[in-house]
Amino acid sequence: MATLEIRHLTVYRYRKPVRFGEHRMMFRPRESYDQHVVSQDLFIDPAPSRLRYVQDVFGNSVGIAEFDQPSDHLSFESRVVLEHRPSAPLADAQEKISPLGATFPFAYASEDMPDLLRSIERHYPDPERRVEAFSRRFMRWNGATPIAALLADMTRDIHETFSYAKRFDGRTQTPAETLALGTGTCRDFAVLMMEAARSLGLAARFVSGYVYSPSQDGPGARVGGGHTHAWAQVYLPSCGWVEFDPTNGIIGNQDLVRVAVSRDPQQAAPLSGVWDGAAEDFLDMTVEVELNDRSATRKAA
Repeated sequence: MATLEIRHLTVYRYRKPVRFGEHRMMFRPRESYDQHVVSQDLFIDPAPSRLRYVQDVFGNSVGIAEFDQPSDHLSFESRVVLEHRPSAPLADAQEKISPLGATFPFAYASEDMPDLLRSIERHYPDPERRVEAFSRRFMRWNGATPIAALLADMTRDIHETFSYAKRFDGRTQTPAETLALGTGTCRDFAVLMMEAARSLGLAARFVSGYVYSPSQDGPGARVGGGHTHAWAQVYLPSCGWVEFDPTNGIIGNQDLVRVAVSRDPQQAAPLSGVWDGAAEDFLDMTVEVELNDRSATRKAA
């Protein structure tokens, strides 16, 4: 088990004081068997007139801040201490999938379908069926295709053959666009992985959170360190929601910290809100994310 310290800072700057509407934030990691929040501190400047927390339809923790004073800046700093337990890679979990659901052709149990249906539905147009063709490249035509092996191969293929490009704003590319361009962000790769899995009848969802990178360069470096990260989950019988990070080729939750899950990236924005002023009043936005393994530091000392 690792003890991780996460610092997430977002700062907006304006040419002159502006007024702020409601801001919604997803900074608190999800509680689960493999990650536990020890503590969280949130610092907002200027201080909100009201701050409350709710759980959304997916069970994510959402902070809602309201403001009554104008300011030429707005900053959100979240500090979290988290216990994190890496799980076994999916390759070791294949035998845990029930025999009836270990290979294609595949169908979920009838009692699960009502809850999984919206995560199985395709969310993006694919008129030329390029996403479906991409997913079927990983089928084994000389025998049954193990589900775990197919998803692992797909994850590694995206990691090895597509080019990563940073893009902090703008919409998420459609899977067809990502296939055509051969490049994208972690959000784009996550959506491609989700839609490819859905084209095979699998339930998939989007995950927003953080990736731990021991260094920014060299061996062990993870793409996505230093800012928020995104990947996919696929629901497998007996295994539950399993992590797939096509940006880094990660299978399982190694180095991944979940903050929010959703059917679509727009539902898992780390921070969103409105402000009242002229467009030219906005100067810039900066985001800083630091994730350190406190347990490793203690051992080294």
